[in-house]
Amino acid sequence: MNDRLWTWPNVLSFARLIGVPVFLWLVLVKEDWWALGILVFAGLSDWLDGKLARMLDQTSELGTLLDPAADRLYIFATLIGLVVRGVVPLWMALILVAREVYMAVPLSVLRRHDYAALPVHFVGKTATLCLLYAFPLLFLGVHSGTYATVAKVVGWAFAIWGTGLYWWAAVLYTVQVRRLVLADRGSGELKGAEPLP
Repeated sequence: MNDRLWTWPNVLSFARLIGVPVFLWLVLVKEDWWALGILVFAGLSDWLDGKLARMLDQTSELGTLLDPAADRLYIFATLIGLVVRGVVPLWMALILVAREVYMAVPLSVLRRHDYAALPVHFVGKTATLCLLYAFPLLFLGVHSGTYATVAKVVGWAFAIWGTGLYWWAAVLYTVQVRRLVLADRGSGELKGAEPLP
């Protein structure tokens, strides 16, 4: 872990962040193909920045903040667009937003005990990827034709799995926070946060 600012993974994360408002505008003005292109880029760059960080040994503190922030912003922007366009129901958006609201609780407990944010868990990353795959497919599903029907079915499968895994990751983070707090109380001294096995 280093404090470098300009690394290839960070450049990709910055590019994803810049694309969020552009993507939302394209969705709202019904420029679906351009919006879809940006969303596909977001999904691919999300995978690529992690790969590059490990391969080039460019994991940075900034990157650990930028990457999940970009993921969450794309999820929120996409949810807003999909709800406004009537592609997904409001209740699904509320379930995903409720998860983020809930996660503020364990994160605040961590801060009270002087821990940094926990490493991104594999389940959480998988949930994010499922949702980032689901949203472009759901956009394709609003059109007509066989490809749209297939995209809608597969998109909803990814959306359901992604939502379930998103909440399961929240449960795993909560368990991890509880373990850290109990270990802290038992030892009387603060220790570094370790990811779940």
